[in-house]
Amino acid sequence: MIRENLEKVRENIVQACERAGRSPEDVTLIAVSKTKPVEMIMEAYQAGVRDFGENKVQEMMDKIPQLPSDIRWHMIGHLQRNKVKYLIGKAAMIHSVDSLRLAEEISREAVKQNTVMKILIEVNAAGEESKFGVSPAETEALVRAAAGLPGIRVCGLMTIAPLTENPENNRIFFKILKNLSVDIEGKNIDNVHMACMSMGMTGDYETACEEGATFVRVGTGIFGERSWQI
Repeated sequence: MIRENLEKVRENIVQACERAGRSPEDVTLIAVSKTKPVEMIMEAYQAGVRDFGENKVQEMMDKIPQLPSDIRWHMIGHLQRNKVKYLIGKAAMIHSVDSLRLAEEISREAVKQNTVMKILIEVNAAGEESKFGVSPAETEALVRAAAGLPGIRVCGLMTIAPLTENPENNRIFFKILKNLSVDIEGKNIDNVHMACMSMGMTGDYETACEEGATFVRVGTGIFGERSWQI
């Protein structure tokens, strides 16, 4: 089932990119493996997936030693500062940096471990009270502040769009992220590269691809409905 689901998702990404005049090579599919057992993750791995996304630090730490070392792990959930130290050197990228205090903690731990951590700034493009992330108006200030910290590389932006039956409803939020990205890139801020846009999930990743996503985060579309027992 997972292999077939992956083929469908990949085909949808190709078609969405063709509609937008983009190369599908510019989009990385992140399989959201939160709550999924190692066996299912291995199935996706054997079908060619190398990028996996987790929401909880402890779950990621438990899975890493059980799975192939060439997997790139992405932290896509809300991150508490006291958990940062576990991620440095293990996660390929942290997508959910939503405050300067969190960026400072990442910087401290990265310097301690003599490494550079790739991060994305999380933007609450829809202004939902239930979501984390800075407002579009506050994004550039956080980008500038984070980029000035040692041990951090600001690689772009991330957003979580509202849950909706109609993916067209979220196009406006993907456009907001794209416009922000272009605007910030144009300011040539030191240590800032707006190459990455992490946006789009199972319900709306095709629309996100049409609007410039470079990472799409797909869980249910690959693994099926989430299991809360794990």
